[in-house]
Amino acid sequence: MNQERLHSFTLADTFREHRRNYPDRLATVDSEISLTWPQLDDRINQLSSALTQAGVGQGDVILWLGQNSFRIVECLGAAAKLGAVCCIANWRQSADETAFVLQDSQPSVVIWQEEEVGDTIRGARDSAGLGSAIWLQHDAQDTGTDSSGSLSYEAFLASGELVDPQDRPIAVQAGAEDPVLMLYTAAFTGTPNGALLSHNALLIQSLMMANLQRIDASYRYLNSGPLFHVATLMTTLATLVMAGTNLFLPRVEAEAVCRLIQDQGCTGAFLMGPTIDQILEFNAADQNGDSPYDLSTLRSFRGKPEWNAMITVDDSPWAVKPAGFGQTEVMGMLTFNAVGGDCVGSAGRASPMVRVRILDPDGQEVASGETGEIVAAGPQVMSAYCNHPEETQRRQEGGWHHTNDLGRRELDGSLSFVGPKGRLIKSAAENIYPAEVEAALNSQDAVRESAVIGIADPTWGQSVCAVVVLNDGAEVTEAELIESVKSRIASYKKPKSIVFRTEPLPRLGWPLDYETLDAEYGGGGYPGSG
Repeated sequence: MNQERLHSFTLADTFREHRRNYPDRLATVDSEISLTWPQLDDRINQLSSALTQAGVGQGDVILWLGQNSFRIVECLGAAAKLGAVCCIANWRQSADETAFVLQDSQPSVVIWQEEEVGDTIRGARDSAGLGSAIWLQHDAQDTGTDSSGSLSYEAFLASGELVDPQDRPIAVQAGAEDPVLMLYTAAFTGTPNGALLSHNALLIQSLMMANLQRIDASYRYLNSGPLFHVATLMTTLATLVMAGTNLFLPRVEAEAVCRLIQDQGCTGAFLMGPTIDQILEFNAADQNGDSPYDLSTLRSFRGKPEWNAMITVDDSPWAVKPAGFGQTEVMGMLTFNAVGGDCVGSAGRASPMVRVRILDPDGQEVASGETGEIVAAGPQVMSAYCNHPEETQRRQEGGWHHTNDLGRRELDGSLSFVGPKGRLIKSAAENIYPAEVEAALNSQDAVRESAVIGIADPTWGQSVCAVVVLNDGAEVTEAELIESVKSRIASYKKPKSIVFRTEPLPRLGWPLDYETLDAEYGGGGYPGSG
């Protein structure tokens, strides 16, 4: 081992160490296929070899277009060993949305599935026109090549040699700061971006989540949520890093979830409210008090009494005080409610491995109690956006990752999330964020929704105008709402005027359409708008 590797540890090393430390433990379970850590690492080495023979190397993208599978772990492991990037994309997207991901990520390899999404992916492939990419079907029933030139994943993997890339005559070894995972962000406006996340980002967040969720080598995590979403993947990776067992369902189905929890003794699972309701209905006790399935091994959040009776109520720090503030670009969570004890802030305290500041538009840190943009730095912050250097530069201005979200540091040092950053209103020398004013308005029982715009003002530059939709039957005056806002935030931020409307606010999908509101109510004069 050379001197450069003396202090290095990557995600690839996780697989190398687990095969030695846990030779008889199961790493993955997927339907009838169960793999120990040595077996999983052997398959990763074979896949790495086959990919190298196909010309895949440092920085190349391996795109996964399919549902949950143990093969996602193999692709991630192979990318980790080759210095490549594994991108797990949303299989629920339309053909046009999938074509965008294909064109945007420019993958060297696309691993896809026929079941349920085959027609969509073929449509996206025809539209995107990626002539040079290798296409591998992971659920192929034979080992040949189909009419479109797609190969069988298993046949491709089997063509590789059982040699770890670091043990080749010319060793291949990624660095801890190299990107290894790409996840697409939500497209709140325009199109999504692929956030590139490093080995360090994955490992540090995994150790943090393992600590808060009480994950160890005995943990058995049911991957029932979508792995293209960081909320599911955080626990997948924490389980992997701690040498637990990851179990996979292609997609969430109540009966399959119950069966696997009972048969496999799952201790964790990603379950949303609607799925829990389906489980409660499906697994309801009969007149003798017996349920079809025993779910007692599952540690889960406290819920309805009948749910608590079925499972083991989780008392880990994460379960007692879940969530915080985060986004895909920081590998999930930036702050945690479960860190640092009780606090004032709604988003808890920062992870111990990140630096967090609240900055004004000039890049200066604001005082406690003041609102500004949440920015962060540290090893779990994304490396870049894939193939978007200008957006990367904008989001990393001044040596910070700019979250595009507003927050406030409370007097006890904790953080509160205010809302999306959006635009800025400048009244005299004061910076006013519409999201903060909207949050104060929307906290009122009478208010259904609100939008805040800036009205050009010859004296102050701009003044604050709120467009408000009231709940059915609600009554409140302009003066009452303004006074209520004044009691919640600084007086200079309160609306100078309020316009009531009966129609819903205009939107561009999820975000509010502020340009339409400006045109309708005379908004303008924003800083930098000329």
